[in-house]
Amino acid sequence: MSQILLVLTCLPDPADAERLAATLVENGLAACVNILAPCRSVYRWRGKLETATEIPLFIKTHADRYEELQAAIRNQHPYDLPEIIAFPVDRGLPAYLDWVRQETEKSWLAC
Repeated sequence: MSQILLVLTCLPDPADAERLAATLVENGLAACVNILAPCRSVYRWRGKLETATEIPLFIKTHADRYEELQAAIRNQHPYDLPEIIAFPVDRGLPAYLDWVRQETEKSWLAC
């Protein structure tokens, strides 16, 4: 069975999050994107402690689309170094995982 991924990224504001989510789904790079509630991030950037309010995104995709998805995130993301982390989905409702596969197949995009 082919691999489904859950990809995490964070955006600086709701408008950027909405735009990225729509782009990914419209282009078949993601079956679904959950835009979560704002969170506080604490990190070190260029030697300095930083804090920021960010909007996390949970992106469901197929492993075959990961490289394109990553490129699309990097292209549209306002950060110099965006967080992009992919987790393999080992288990899930089979019908849901099949839907993710179907929505991210390249073949339907040609229609």
